[in-house]
Amino acid sequence: MRSLPRAVLAVALIAVGVPLATTAAYARQDSSSAMVEERVYVETTVDTDNNGRLDRVAIDVSRPTDGSRVPVVFEHSPYAKGLKPATNYNPNVDRLPQEGIFGVASTDAEGARVAKATPDLPDWYDDYFVPRGYAVVMGHSIGTGDSDGCPTSGDRNETIGTTAVIDWLNGRAKGYNAAGTQVNATWSTGNVGMIGISYNGTLPNAAAAAGVPGLKAIVPIAAISSWYDYYRANGLVVAPGGYQGEDADVLAKAVLGRQACTSQLASITSNQDRVTGDFTPFWQQRDYVRDANKVTAGVFVMHGQADWNVKSMQYAQWWDALKANNVPRKIWLHRGGHAAPSRSDYQATVLRWFDHHLKGIDNGIMTEPKADVQFPDGTWQTYADWPDPAARDVTLRLGATSATAPGTLSFGAGGEVKQTFTDNGRTSTASTLVASPDSANGSRLIYRGSTLTSAAKLSGAPRVSLRMAVENRKDANLTALLVDYGGSSPVIVTRGWLDPQNRTDITSGSALVQGTEYDLTFKMQPKDYVFASGHRIGLVVISTDYDYTLRPTAGTTLRLAPGLSTLTLPVTGLSQPGNDFSVAVAPSSGTVAPGGSATATVNTTTTSGSAQTVTLSASGLPAGATATFAPTSVTSGASSTLTVATSTTTPPGTYPVTISAAGTSGTKTAAYSLVVSGTGGCSGTNATPVAIPDQATVESAITIAGCSATPSATSAVHVDILHTYQGDLVITLVAPDGSTYVLHNRTGGATDNVIRDYTANLSGETANGTWTLRVQDAASGDTGTLRTWSLNLGGTPPPTGCAGYQVTKTGTLASGGNAYQPDNNYYETTVSGEHKACLDGPNGTDFDLYLQKWNGSAWSNVASGATSAADEKVTYTGTAGRYRYRIHAYSGSGGYTLGYTAP
Repeated sequence: MRSLPRAVLAVALIAVGVPLATTAAYARQDSSSAMVEERVYVETTVDTDNNGRLDRVAIDVSRPTDGSRVPVVFEHSPYAKGLKPATNYNPNVDRLPQEGIFGVASTDAEGARVAKATPDLPDWYDDYFVPRGYAVVMGHSIGTGDSDGCPTSGDRNETIGTTAVIDWLNGRAKGYNAAGTQVNATWSTGNVGMIGISYNGTLPNAAAAAGVPGLKAIVPIAAISSWYDYYRANGLVVAPGGYQGEDADVLAKAVLGRQACTSQLASITSNQDRVTGDFTPFWQQRDYVRDANKVTAGVFVMHGQADWNVKSMQYAQWWDALKANNVPRKIWLHRGGHAAPSRSDYQATVLRWFDHHLKGIDNGIMTEPKADVQFPDGTWQTYADWPDPAARDVTLRLGATSATAPGTLSFGAGGEVKQTFTDNGRTSTASTLVASPDSANGSRLIYRGSTLTSAAKLSGAPRVSLRMAVENRKDANLTALLVDYGGSSPVIVTRGWLDPQNRTDITSGSALVQGTEYDLTFKMQPKDYVFASGHRIGLVVISTDYDYTLRPTAGTTLRLAPGLSTLTLPVTGLSQPGNDFSVAVAPSSGTVAPGGSATATVNTTTTSGSAQTVTLSASGLPAGATATFAPTSVTSGASSTLTVATSTTTPPGTYPVTISAAGTSGTKTAAYSLVVSGTGGCSGTNATPVAIPDQATVESAITIAGCSATPSATSAVHVDILHTYQGDLVITLVAPDGSTYVLHNRTGGATDNVIRDYTANLSGETANGTWTLRVQDAASGDTGTLRTWSLNLGGTPPPTGCAGYQVTKTGTLASGGNAYQPDNNYYETTVSGEHKACLDGPNGTDFDLYLQKWNGSAWSNVASGATSAADEKVTYTGTAGRYRYRIHAYSGSGGYTLGYTAP
């Protein structure tokens, strides 16, 4: 077991959100009867404290009592004895220290002590794995806890101190007990799996990159893959989130064990280089990514997407390197921070990973999707790989029409206006600077895209290319923030940093000429995130990032050329266009009597690239109707007048008309709803509800009179039945002469409700008379209600209507489109209660209805009607809050009516 008290460990685990194992997950066993426990000191091949003796690292072993040879689950940690107080650097500086590289004086000073939370030592490994046929080894990293030597913050000596334990487990290194007697791991199969969170997860990456034989699998959680990217970013000194001013020497002092290690710690301070921020040999030997070709262990990466301590670049660059070297791998990206994922299958999946790689069990884990990704709303998605293989780079150009006003993100040209801003140093946080996006702010530049008409999912690392100049200093911080605008407050999705002196090479900088523009290209931290429909993607450019970068005195002025700057996003839901245009019709519907005409304006817009010639046409007109355009062809950006003329013989009804605009880049369409007024005599509706008892047959009648037409071979029957088991029902249409037409015969199984349109060949029937809908419940256990049904002998079902609701909204949708009501906004209730809504969609289409509620960060579906019919109804009982309805044209186009009542 562990040397720290269990009560202390339990508090530490709960504090960081690591799930504790419970008796429901496994049977906890008493260590004295179920496990052999021993302390061993493993001899390494290094002498980090220069005392003339090879360092030994302390490990604690828990293993089964039966003496069988078992594989090993190994966690190595510098935190075994907690942390010592260590002084962080003061991030407030007069000027950036790298300004002094090219002849400008700089200063740096130490500041007040900053307390750092003690990392956890997970307490579930031995209790969970030993009963399942493993030994568990908990090690004290070299120079920490009870181990010899000096801590080195990620270098080769620290790796050797880790791999020595694996060597001992394979008989290649010596181990001793407290009395100095040599101890051998005869109980070990030599197959080792490593696991850990944070620093404890970083050491498995280091060991795997060393290619040590016997290491078969690792589970690095919230782990570092390159220490440079933990304390630096593209030439800037950048702190881990929450620990402003920390650096490699501060961490080494915090984990220092029993030794003084004065000269060794001074060497770290000297070599880490807080002046240039360059990727020096000090950092290069702490980069495990470059040695990914040595990895033979299966790697199961876990990381929180809200982890700004060990940032997401760490898992992304490690994953890419593993992929390039065909390393067996799996990744979980959860929505949390610097901790393990909160999943009920967390422990079981880790066990399966180790069982496969350490015991050779074919349990199917390697045939599962490689990537599981959780989004802020709590939902998980699986990808065949990471980033999402469906994501494609989309490049947006920055634009501005004013030197001070907020700018744009678009596919079009960005213009020639240049904009400047002045860094206010240590007085504003990024969260403050992204607020009030509609107003100019002299300390930031902001660019936003148009409102999204559908969701766009980011998967991977955004990239910016900014044409910029530093006008009055030798250097500056440069920070780019990707922001989601559209919710109750802006959300900083991700961010990135660059030292302009390192614009071409992170290993060494080059001087800036004040006022000279440079192309500054860098990546932001990777992220998986959904920008919701109705939101806007934003890019905010600032200098000092209060929580991460050094904070120089205010006054640095930077200039940006938006028209020569871009933002590239790896996304789904957006695509990179060439020359393109759009078309719209206003108004989107018109009502005429037979013989009358209606007019509307067809507007075209150039959405990207250059304008093009667009030719207009219309389809879907009823008999006797014509459409003309004046003019017939326009240059995109211009308008045309649409005139729809009907004849006296045009049948009454609602007709979805498609307006087509054909250009060189393709054909675009807009929907127009033509309503021809009048009363037809060949259709009817019975909206009187009829209860359907269990194992009973009920009927509802419609009488047709005055219909002079012969019923159509495609006569339409609309049925709306609430029932808890479709498979119980037989639905039959009975003609006036008694002929029967079976519409539904016990299909659908346990699916609820039958709300759909049917087509029947009634051409051999007489139109006038009583038509009956017969509904039989043919099995026990379920009941329902026939709410309404309609019959149209001409082939087009009449609209069911949505009368009797508090609010009525109308609109028109093209196939695949979405609309949000009320009026692309939301309504807010202050009390709990029932929400009811009815959607009356165009005949012959499949329109769906979703009730969505705002959860504080995104809209989530709380109720839906998504059958194959045009009409839908939803009912939901909910608490107070903000709600909206999403109408989706799954197939077909045309006008719709939405009625809803709120509590």
